[in-house]
Amino acid sequence: MIRGLKAFAGGVTLALFVALASLTHAPRAEAITTPEIMASSLSPSCLDYKVVGICAWLYCSVWGCTVRTSIRVKHYIPELVVSSYENTGDNPWREIALLSPPLGNALGGGSSHENIAPQHANTHFKNVDAIGHPSKLFYEFAGGFGFMCHSKAVPFNPYFISTLDALAWRSGVPEMAYPEALVPGMREMGAPGDLWSPIYPRSGFVSQTHDYKVAATTAQRAADIVTRSGQPHVYQSLVAPQSPSKGIWGPDPVKEGDRSTHRWQRLQPNLSMSCSIFPDGWQNAALQQPGDYVWALWRPYRCCKRRGQKLLYFTGG
Repeated sequence: MIRGLKAFAGGVTLALFVALASLTHAPRAEAITTPEIMASSLSPSCLDYKVVGICAWLYCSVWGCTVRTSIRVKHYIPELVVSSYENTGDNPWREIALLSPPLGNALGGGSSHENIAPQHANTHFKNVDAIGHPSKLFYEFAGGFGFMCHSKAVPFNPYFISTLDALAWRSGVPEMAYPEALVPGMREMGAPGDLWSPIYPRSGFVSQTHDYKVAATTAQRAADIVTRSGQPHVYQSLVAPQSPSKGIWGPDPVKEGDRSTHRWQRLQPNLSMSCSIFPDGWQNAALQQPGDYVWALWRPYRCCKRRGQKLLYFTGG
């Protein structure tokens, strides 16, 4: 399922340089750049860094065994940049836009309104790309000193590009027949009195009149896919490591409304230096023309630096 996308990911760095060299047209007013995305990751609020306990390690050498300790911390890591946008090939992350041109069944176009009987005037469509967050480079460097946790996210790696997942993303097959898609209220995004849309089927079509809610729903669907393995989509999975023996406690797969699995930082429009989950209260202030939005997906980790061969115990939950 993901073999073709893995091959594509192998040349992503080269593709980025080609894209940069090929951009000869005037940049779109709503575009966001890599330096801006990296600067946005310097958010103490989104990082939410805390020392929560200690880890005790058994360290043995030819001279005998001792117990060594290290601090146990928890914080969020920006793993993905998720763009939800109108026209195929117009990803608002400027350096990534040429990685998702119209391809095969993924035609150009944008917000789609069905015009066949029975009409569904409120059905809108969004393309979505989920790319490895570039600031992961900084967090990997800081992690070398033992004060930051590691994730498997690779900067600039294309984990999900909806044009490559055209069949499932544009048809909803086979997920339109899943119980989550058929049972009202099951896997619903929103809050009581403010329900936005079901998560299933995880496609680009959303029955919703509000453009921000449409974009947020499709971004949530993409994150739901990417953070799980074995899904019926063309993508690369980003499953968090769960290795207590190595001092790493990663989050569960992303689930709507669950802060223990993720938080979103709005990057475009009106970049925010805080994080939240959907619904985030911005639906009345963040409408964008022509309907392009970008978020950073932050996920929580707990970890401690490994200082021995065996973890004896830890504190901090």
